[in-house]
Amino acid sequence: MCHVARLDAVPAHNGSVLAVNLARVIDNPSHTYRGHRDAKPARTGIDKRPVDGVVRLHRFGVTGDAICDIAHHGGVDQAVYAYAWEDARWWQERLASELAFELRPGSFGENLTTDGIDITNAVIGEQWRVGGAVLEVSVPRIPCSTFAGFWNVDKLVKRFTEAGRPGAYLRVLAEGDVAAGDEVTVERQPDHGLTLAETFRALTGDRGLAPKLLTAPQLPAAVHELARRWLIA
Repeated sequence: MCHVARLDAVPAHNGSVLAVNLARVIDNPSHTYRGHRDAKPARTGIDKRPVDGVVRLHRFGVTGDAICDIAHHGGVDQAVYAYAWEDARWWQERLASELAFELRPGSFGENLTTDGIDITNAVIGEQWRVGGAVLEVSVPRIPCSTFAGFWNVDKLVKRFTEAGRPGAYLRVLAEGDVAAGDEVTVERQPDHGLTLAETFRALTGDRGLAPKLLTAPQLPAAVHELARRWLIA
């Protein structure tokens, strides 16, 4: 029998947008990261900076942003990337002696830096009203060599994975304008209960979570296909 997730209204849970961040395109640091070599594009939009005023969120992304690695980023299921300021400060405290710069809004390559929203424990398919837009939690961000090279911190991909604070990719269900200071309201949650943290654990090695991935219809089709392959392997 197929599981059909029900969207339940939840008591209003409000946070805010600390910053809206757009890319400053730079040479891809993955090509010079501690002797690492890969096939990443020569340029990247990982270096995002806060901007003033309103920014339009649309179905395929963020107006004014730049995505250079379109094979792995962007598209409907990864239109917007959000990271919690609380998690950013957690990283700053732990890596202060290793970082070449102090972490600021945009340092994770995120479009939205949030305050007061527990992104890690958000439910897949959870819906947020942010400014004039409605967003849906889609899938966690998986760290890559571009991110590691940008920070130039030893074994960052491994450490980011172990920490389990991935940030959320979001779909844009209703296009609209957002700006720093806008309220973030968690309006609805599916009843399947699969969290971003659990999905991240599954996608980074815990195949025992495959059955639970299949209970969340809001996950991208590619994740469901991966879970099915794990179950028959």
